Amino acid sequence: MTADRTDDIVQPAPLPDVDDIGRDATEPLRADIRFLGGMLGETIDQQNGHEVFELVETARRASFGVRRLEVDRQQLTHLFEGVDVDVALPVIRAFSHFALLANLAEDLHRERRRSLHERAGEPPQDSSLAATYAKLQAAGLDPVEVDEVLANALVAPVVTAHPTETRRRTIFETQHRITELMRQRERLEAGESAERLDVQIRRQILTLWQTALIRLERLKITDEIEVGLRYYEAAFLEVMPRINGELRRSLRSLYPGHDLLAEPMLRPGSWIGGDRDGNPNVTAEVVRMATTRTAETAIDHYLRELADLEQELSMSVRLVSVTDELSELADRNSADGRSDEPYRRAVRWISGRLTASAATLLSYRPEIAVDVEGAPAYDTPAQLLADLDVVDGSLRAQGDDLIADDRLLRIRESVETFGFHLSGLDMRQNSEVHEQTVAELFAWSGVCADYLALDEDARVAVLTDVLSSRRPLIADGADFSEQTQRELGILQAAAHAVKTLGVAAVPHYIISMCTSVSDMLEAALLLREVGILQAGTPDDPGAARCPVLIVPLFETIEDLRAGAATLRAVLDVPVYRAIVAGNDMQQEVMLGYSDSNKDGGYLAANWALYRAELDLVEVARETGIRLRLFHGRGGTVGRGGGPSYDAILAQPAGAVRGSLRITEQGEVIAAKYAEPTMAARNLETLLAATLESSLLDTEGLGGAADEAYSVLDDLAERARAAYSALVHDTDGFVEYFKQSTPVAEIGALNIGSRPASRKPTEAISDLRAIPWVMSWSQSRVMLPGWYGVGSAFREWIGDDPQRREQLAGYYRTWPFFRTVMSNMAQVMAKSDLGLAQRYSQLVQDDELRRRVFGMIRAEHELTVRMYKEITGSDDLLQDNAALKRSVYNRFPYLEPLNHLQVELLRRYRSGDDGEQVRRAILLTMNGLATALRNSG
Repeated sequence: MTADRTDDIVQPAPLPDVDDIGRDATEPLRADIRFLGGMLGETIDQQNGHEVFELVETARRASFGVRRLEVDRQQLTHLFEGVDVDVALPVIRAFSHFALLANLAEDLHRERRRSLHERAGEPPQDSSLAATYAKLQAAGLDPVEVDEVLANALVAPVVTAHPTETRRRTIFETQHRITELMRQRERLEAGESAERLDVQIRRQILTLWQTALIRLERLKITDEIEVGLRYYEAAFLEVMPRINGELRRSLRSLYPGHDLLAEPMLRPGSWIGGDRDGNPNVTAEVVRMATTRTAETAIDHYLRELADLEQELSMSVRLVSVTDELSELADRNSADGRSDEPYRRAVRWISGRLTASAATLLSYRPEIAVDVEGAPAYDTPAQLLADLDVVDGSLRAQGDDLIADDRLLRIRESVETFGFHLSGLDMRQNSEVHEQTVAELFAWSGVCADYLALDEDARVAVLTDVLSSRRPLIADGADFSEQTQRELGILQAAAHAVKTLGVAAVPHYIISMCTSVSDMLEAALLLREVGILQAGTPDDPGAARCPVLIVPLFETIEDLRAGAATLRAVLDVPVYRAIVAGNDMQQEVMLGYSDSNKDGGYLAANWALYRAELDLVEVARETGIRLRLFHGRGGTVGRGGGPSYDAILAQPAGAVRGSLRITEQGEVIAAKYAEPTMAARNLETLLAATLESSLLDTEGLGGAADEAYSVLDDLAERARAAYSALVHDTDGFVEYFKQSTPVAEIGALNIGSRPASRKPTEAISDLRAIPWVMSWSQSRVMLPGWYGVGSAFREWIGDDPQRREQLAGYYRTWPFFRTVMSNMAQVMAKSDLGLAQRYSQLVQDDELRRRVFGMIRAEHELTVRMYKEITGSDDLLQDNAALKRSVYNRFPYLEPLNHLQVELLRRYRSGDDGEQVRRAILLTMNGLATALRNSG
């Protein structure tokens, strides 16, 4: 790449070609965007004056002109050069709000299209449960095999905190109101006036405009916990139990006589407040808050529902008969004077017991407390469910199934799904901290003076010996370092949650950067010290029990390659094997998409993950364990993101087997789960893909698998080499990255509770994956989602057309390869090397800028070309109509946010670091994250 060409202005990609049929289909979407955008524009004109409105309109028109190749991009650059920050702020807010409203319009359009599809009587669409049921029925599966595969079935979306999701609850709720008003507007009959609804929508947009988009102060973990809980009130509490019930009934109808899904398949999880890997802000108090606030949310929900149920079940014994069990339950509420209304007395008794449970378990008085004399607390959710079953049984005995199948059924399904804990809180810590903590415990207790000096075999020997004994390592008066005291306090808080709320409250203990058997045994030892793990004895190591699953997280490419060997080795340790046996042979393994990508690039990471799964499945077969994989995916493709349905179907055979856990992060959570209709659709997708991947042959390679695996081994190594040549081996790359992206500002500004790096170093390896990916997304390079792939393809194919056709064949027939290519294309469609070039101009060293940007630009062009050659399509978005609509209808509106961000970063780094500039940069980050919908 020559320096001259590197300095050429990179032209933007034109708007994607949308044919007339596509335009007709999306006209309602464009109408909604025009309607909402017009109202927003009028509001800005009224509230901030015509000068600001004209600047917004000028920027909007110029942005579309740039994408139509009618306007030179430099015009937008000049438009914002030297702009006063007080003027820039409302412009940033305008385009950020437009992104919110456009997201809303797109979500409504998806609803509209699905509704039209259903009304037309067309077959159910892929990724819906209805389509999955039809596929299962057509496959003629053996019901016994289905029963076996779905034993202990689990699909768990695990909510994690994310620095780009900084929207306030008020914004969140205002969006909901606009969404519902737009739905009502859609349902108006022909000729019916929309004026009343339009006024209400205008009112909500005015409220939105006058409400600050983000908080001024840095988010605390307590804030992040509350942000996570908002999705329960918004959607999960309503949707998850209903889907669980419908799924169970449908599968039992498909396979009568089999007690499928005795436990709910869909259950939520969370990392917020339990993930302390590199986050010093997680404390014992934070763990206590995280577990108690979720439990309070569950109990408050049940009590609200029970209050309504009590009003609804007004049946009198003068008119109906009840079962003896119901009469007995009602009579326990002796103080209630409604002697002829046993259902009401019974429900009030249940509410009284639940109120007592809140006091006993949580020292908490619920919002809707019901005090009933003599009502004892429930010790477990099963006891609450048993009382509700008594009410249900009596209603059904008198033929009132219609009543039993309404609110009472929803409450019963909710208790089954959420228990008292609502959401399982995963604990996570880095293996390095574990080994330091264990070393200190050993030194203080006299077990081993210098544990850190031992080799792996010696470590395993001493850990095994201690785990086979019940001798405690800590006692009152122990003098430990601050880090060890903090670790023990956090684990003791987790143990308290397990004791009071059950193991479902803290079901998993995850070991980051797990590389060895000793890493896993160290975690087991720490759980023993706080009473979660029951130790074995030298004579009976099989007596060891630990209800909390110990989960290794394999993150780097090398660790993924060695993961199966590590798991096989730890299962050879009798005390650990006993722990697994005590959990019905269940062993979970977490796969890290983020660090493997940061380590080796997109293709190498994806293939390392696939290979790791194949190897782990083989270990499970050999050792007799029941393997469950936990996919640590982020929102972006660079962190394992992309359409969930395709990603799950792209797993290798045997890797799912009815169980799957998957992380959901930040603005992706809002995009998927912000309201019930959207949440139901996305949760259905997870379930549908899990069922199909578990019960049907989805890999599609047949006898060609070994050859395909060999080809990908080769391609992955080539891609890794190309990626490493840039990221790890190019002099000055770290400096280029720091200067050409907002990574430094992500750490400096009030974004999230977690530090941007695990350690205070300059190394890419110590940088967290979220700021790594987010920085490239903000600067529109999207490098983690594609770099190195083009070089790998070009080198492997060479001049051999048969090799090109071989890859084309994999694209047509192999879901893994097709998904990898499709996700990469989506990322490249969102990238914009013209804007990336603007960010590169923030690099002070001209030679460094030309050299590194030249490498990026050349690889980008090559990767696009190779994608088109292999797929036979010139359209990067050929298989993603939804993203194609976004790019066509609204992606040009991102352009002003990028130009303003560059301008503000330039000022900030030149010393203009006043509060208004800092806030404006944060707003551009938030606006771009919202518009891209998956940026970190």
